[in-house]
Amino acid sequence: MSVLVGVVGEHVALVVGGGVEAYPGGMSDMTVAEALAELAAIEDPKMRAANEKRGDDHGMNLSRLRGVAKRVKTDQPLAKELWATGDTGARLLALLVCKPREFTADELDAMLRQTHAPKVNDWFVNYVAKKTPLAEELRLRWFDDSDPTVAAAAWSLTTVRVAKDADGLDLDHLLDLIERDLQDAPKRLQWSMNETLANIGIFHPELRARALEIGDRLQVLADYPTAPGCTSPFAPIWIGEIVRRREG
Repeated sequence: MSVLVGVVGEHVALVVGGGVEAYPGGMSDMTVAEALAELAAIEDPKMRAANEKRGDDHGMNLSRLRGVAKRVKTDQPLAKELWATGDTGARLLALLVCKPREFTADELDAMLRQTHAPKVNDWFVNYVAKKTPLAEELRLRWFDDSDPTVAAAAWSLTTVRVAKDADGLDLDHLLDLIERDLQDAPKRLQWSMNETLANIGIFHPELRARALEIGDRLQVLADYPTAPGCTSPFAPIWIGEIVRRREG
């Protein structure tokens, strides 16, 4: 699960965040060995110790990592080689410099199943899975997967559909599944399902009362620590706050 501090606007806020970045221009001539050396140079033992408490085995300042990515620019062959190392830092860099549309569905499926570190999973879902033209194919492929990390990615893609293009989605059925499974779901899957619940309540007024009732009854994330200036991820609060901002 992400290291989260709440919701900013209509979106989840990450402790170290930032939008999806594109690094235009031609490919660099950086080799894997050179990239790994640059990553090693920005390692900080204290940061690694802090990250490891959250399950992330790297010690990089992510702003400095993005600086490396800007020097690399977009480089799909290098991204694939970096991913193949299995190193968390290398995989984070790979996700910043890859071309999501150039991966096949099978490649993306295999990559998702390797995203054990929380930050790698976050960036893979948000920077790659949501940006590939295969997103809907993958959403359907992953939705009923027995691996909760894979299913969580499907729910994240479902949230995008709920908010932007809900035609063809059975929103009532999604609420049925949330009502049945949300409370006992593994944390990463629970977070993604809760996002879908909140977005149904926010963007679909005809189902808002039901979404609010489910969230209030299940109390999932009701006690989640929320930083100042952010909105709680507890669905009833999240729905209420964003609807107030959107609708007055």
